[in-house]
Amino acid sequence: MTYVTAEPQLIAAAAADVGAIGSDINAANAAAALPTSGLLAPAADEVSAAITKLFDLYGLEHQAVAAQAAAFHGQFTAALAAAGGAYAAAEAAASKALGTLRAGTASTAMSASPSMAADPRFDVALVMGGTGVPIPAPRDIDGVLKWATQGNFSWTTAQGVFTPEGLYPLTDVRSLPLSTSVSQGVQILDATIKQEFAAGNSVLVVGYSQSSVIASLEMENLLASGNPPTHAQLGFNLLGDPMNPNGGLLARFPGLNFPSLGLDFYGATPANTPWTTNIFTLEYDGFADFPRYPIDLLSDPNAIAGIHYVHTKYSHIDPTTLPPGDIVQLPVQPTYTGPLANTTYYMVLTPNLPLLDPLRAIPVIGNPLADLLQPDMTYLVNWGYRNPNYGYSTAPANVPTPFGLFPPLNATTALGPDLINGTQQGISNATSDIVVQGHSSPSGPSLRSLSPSGIPHSPRSIPLPSPGTLPSPTSIHGAVESLLAANTNIVGAFSKAASDASSVLLPTADVINAAVISVPAYDVSLFIDGIAQAVGGDPVGLIHAIGDPIVADVGLITLMGGIEVLFLGTAAGDMVRDFTSPTP
Repeated sequence: MTYVTAEPQLIAAAAADVGAIGSDINAANAAAALPTSGLLAPAADEVSAAITKLFDLYGLEHQAVAAQAAAFHGQFTAALAAAGGAYAAAEAAASKALGTLRAGTASTAMSASPSMAADPRFDVALVMGGTGVPIPAPRDIDGVLKWATQGNFSWTTAQGVFTPEGLYPLTDVRSLPLSTSVSQGVQILDATIKQEFAAGNSVLVVGYSQSSVIASLEMENLLASGNPPTHAQLGFNLLGDPMNPNGGLLARFPGLNFPSLGLDFYGATPANTPWTTNIFTLEYDGFADFPRYPIDLLSDPNAIAGIHYVHTKYSHIDPTTLPPGDIVQLPVQPTYTGPLANTTYYMVLTPNLPLLDPLRAIPVIGNPLADLLQPDMTYLVNWGYRNPNYGYSTAPANVPTPFGLFPPLNATTALGPDLINGTQQGISNATSDIVVQGHSSPSGPSLRSLSPSGIPHSPRSIPLPSPGTLPSPTSIHGAVESLLAANTNIVGAFSKAASDASSVLLPTADVINAAVISVPAYDVSLFIDGIAQAVGGDPVGLIHAIGDPIVADVGLITLMGGIEVLFLGTAAGDMVRDFTSPTP
């Protein structure tokens, strides 16, 4: 047998790069279409008209060839991505055939849910990655499987599943927006599940971030098939689910979509299924724990900061090491019982507000200042979730819950006493930080070690160059070569940085398109819904007709700004790397 060596992750990265190249070429062809096929005749004579027509024909022929090349490029990109998936699947199958086992026991009990019954041991756990991670690394697989173990799931073998995991513009590949990526991922997951069923295996599906969306849509498809798998055949463990019914960003704004970004708001993960399902959410994760009342101007940016600081931590947290009480089982409807009530929802508490994490990064004063502000800011942020004491909605977790107008009155009146207590707590916390830093700060130089100018004495004298010493010709030649190499690197860095800067323009335009076209269109639909409610006899509909678009705009414009900031941050990091690590 011939040995074949391949790296699926590199193949997936190459597919993404090829897709990005295709997007750039398509944009260039589109920009050239009008100048090359819409020429004006320089004069009114027949010769000028004939020459102009000839150039127009060349331009049209170029566009036709470009369209064929784009179609071929798309097929090539898809084939390259599929090849990565095929290698990954083959590697997983080989590992399984060799009997590779991963830890997974049914004995670990969920501390927040001691009454949860143990599930049967699944034959295989299919683990998908998050956005930007099409093929999960072994370390990531182990990290997310700890949450499955914490939820009383067990399995015999585990394997990573390739899924595209694109999210334009954050993953910078315009040809692979969320809707396309998720659609391809659902097809891959469905085929993989059915392949395992055909082999006689039961399956545990483990999803994280975008792959939780993939798993949720696969659940919908299996339920609609008319012959869904049984409880013993299939189970789900989802982390950071953007379709989390009460908190997921894609469920907070039902019916919304951004065509320019390829971003669909799919709704809620099905709650009524025959399969045991656990959904774990980190508090303040903006994708899975978005505020219920976006009118809170602190809660929204805190959730956006949570996308960066919290959402990425699931695979790095060992739930068995968390303090008691940090994993909270969320309430569901009292009527949520029966053979289809198999989903359990958990909130994992986050100790600090993500919005204050940049402040904490400031040396010396950052942490005391953050601790001074955090108690009061926590109450204000939590107001956007309904109750100042909780950074998540305490309404039934199984019910799809869209955004609302204003928090209840009792939550607002509770803010006064809470803020008074928070101010006192903040002063106490900041004072403790300062005292601790004072005890732990290193001692400075002694007075004896200082010269009259205050500069420490050096134990050694600094040698001075001998007068008349000149550099050798060899050193001069080396210096010249170094200068030439540095010049080449700097030119290359500037060129690459300029290319990166130009690549920012199109995604920014698409974000602006979503803000000025898609958001107002969504406002109109909300207004019409409110009017329909009022016409139906409910006068509150008039309040919703006016208030809902305003509240939605506050949340969505903040979201658009957050996406742009995260994207620009990534682009700026690329440009900094171009200068700090230039290549010839």
